[in-house]
Amino acid sequence: MTDRLLPFDAPLERLKALHPKRIDLNLDRILRVCEALDRPQDKLPPVVHVAGTNGKGSTLALLRAMAEAQGLRVHVYTSPHLVRFAERIRLAGKLITDGYLGEVLNRVEGANAGEPLTFFESTTAAAFLAFAETPADLLLLETGLGGLHDATNIVIHPKLTVITPIDYDHQAFLGNELSQIAREKAGIFKRGTPAISARQADEARAALERQALKLGVQLDIMGEGFDANTENGRLVFQDEDALLDLSLPRLPGEHQVGNAGVAIKAARMIGLTPEAIDKGLQTAVWPGRLQAIKAGPLHAALKDSASELWLDGGHNPHAAAALRLFIDSLQARDAKPLTVICGLINTKDSAEFFAAFEGLDAHFHCVPFSSDAMVPPDELVAAAKTKGLDAVTASSPSDVIAHLPSGPQRVLICGSLYLAGDVLALSEETWPT
Repeated sequence: MTDRLLPFDAPLERLKALHPKRIDLNLDRILRVCEALDRPQDKLPPVVHVAGTNGKGSTLALLRAMAEAQGLRVHVYTSPHLVRFAERIRLAGKLITDGYLGEVLNRVEGANAGEPLTFFESTTAAAFLAFAETPADLLLLETGLGGLHDATNIVIHPKLTVITPIDYDHQAFLGNELSQIAREKAGIFKRGTPAISARQADEARAALERQALKLGVQLDIMGEGFDANTENGRLVFQDEDALLDLSLPRLPGEHQVGNAGVAIKAARMIGLTPEAIDKGLQTAVWPGRLQAIKAGPLHAALKDSASELWLDGGHNPHAAAALRLFIDSLQARDAKPLTVICGLINTKDSAEFFAAFEGLDAHFHCVPFSSDAMVPPDELVAAAKTKGLDAVTASSPSDVIAHLPSGPQRVLICGSLYLAGDVLALSEETWPT
């Protein structure tokens, strides 16, 4: 880490002060500033717009790898970042440079003229400027929160809209019912633009179908119009037009088969070849999600060469359930003493997160990390104990690993993406690229 100021630091700090709320779902402000910037959202390459609760990043990583395998120049917009803000904006395959990021943020600040604007709106407007000014063949655009009122939803005519699995999260902004949350996500649907969806709970699926019917949108849902499964160590994808025998996704975890199925359907709908799809499955990476850490000081502190260190930034109950399945599969194949190092922010339901780990034979260590919204470790311990887990506080992941016993160990660091970012920042070898 460095204290050196980067070109985008000053405008980012000034933009953060323009609106008192971290989240305020409203399109008026970003429409105003983009109008002053000559509407960059109307000058983008073909857009695949993605909303959902879980799996957005993985699905986009898979689809990006597939498109790049076909030789396309791909823009990508994701959030949050893990180590460096520039991770959020990828221009034609490369992270935005610090200098260009500073330039577009300064232009947004000038166009806004001191009016209220949220941080995410500021950075989305800056991203649209960069995307409009840099030639590319495709833009993969991830919503920040929700869909209907998300700042990214000022794109009027996307080529395709995608909904990943919907679950309970951000209820204070999206509603307490799954149908409410799904309606907000379905706000990215546009008349005349086809849509695809991952498998959904009945309540969410019905809400998506109602919105699609209302707009006359062609909606394909996984498990109905298309599907993907594993057979004999391969991924088999089928839709109305094809049956594809493909490589398993490089991204670990059983849930990635579902994400891959959605990405494959999206890839086919934008004209990618089976060969590019297969190569993308083999090459996609998505840092901080079931990532094996094999370099840096934390890995070096493990006392046995057979020990493993895993990192995952899944932070809600649905993500915790996927993580539990992954842990169980590892332990069933090669059991090792398991240590879980965890941290969460206060917008998440800690008890529901820990519910996914009930009955797991593991020692839990709750740690602090760099976020003002961090749940104090002692409160996390109390939540973990309500689910019968063996939990204590610790000062840091480094401290936990330093005091592990000898012999092969399996260590999982999980919870907040802020914690995942802290872990990745310890070593440039594990930085996202």
